[in-house]
Amino acid sequence: MQERFDQLEVQLDELRREFGRHRDREEIRALQFKYGYYLDKCLYDEVVDLFAADGVATFLNGVFRGKESVRRLMSGWFKELFAHGHNGPVYGFILDHLILQDIVTVAPDGLTARGRFPCQMLASTHESRAPVPGMPRDCWEAGIYENQYVKEDGVWKIGVYDYSVLWQADYRDGWSRGGVLLPPLTRTFPEDPNGPDELLESLPKAWPDTRVVPFHYPHPVTGEYWSGDPIGKRLTD
Repeated sequence: MQERFDQLEVQLDELRREFGRHRDREEIRALQFKYGYYLDKCLYDEVVDLFAADGVATFLNGVFRGKESVRRLMSGWFKELFAHGHNGPVYGFILDHLILQDIVTVAPDGLTARGRFPCQMLASTHESRAPVPGMPRDCWEAGIYENQYVKEDGVWKIGVYDYSVLWQADYRDGWSRGGVLLPPLTRTFPEDPNGPDELLESLPKAWPDTRVVPFHYPHPVTGEYWSGDPIGKRLTD
């Protein structure tokens, strides 16, 4: 009888752990999706509050280290570029993100996690307003988030925000003429008041390059991590 009770206790412990992992995955998915909804409506201050105290953000070729640096990116650069310094919806401006096909992997200790979230975005400025500088009036974007998450005081937050822009395109010209419309960053903080703390050596490759943003997870059957060419093959004809 005691042996049977011991087996049940082991099974119960495993069920508790599995339930905890499932709850953590759902909380991380909700965190990322809520980030997208805030970003849709130019609620950049709310986005910053989703980051851990020592959070890091990589965008284009810039690395922003620490929550206050992330604030320069979101509540500085993005807010000024897209919302004219206003935190909240902007009349005549759409910036909608569709975040989907997520894969979330929670560490065994339940304190850190990784997540891969592809993103499709559409942006538009109504004809009654001037377009965003440097952007077409109507455009598309596709990218992938390969983020890391940390649990602070029992709450999941973004620890490492790593967004790779794969392509951008003018709606009228189509994807075949697309690339990356935003220019690379050239100055760091404080020379640029909204600049990153560090510049990468170059802007990551984008369309027509078909690079693979490395997968954080192993193959579900072989257990192997993919280690191929992250840049992808180039057509020469």
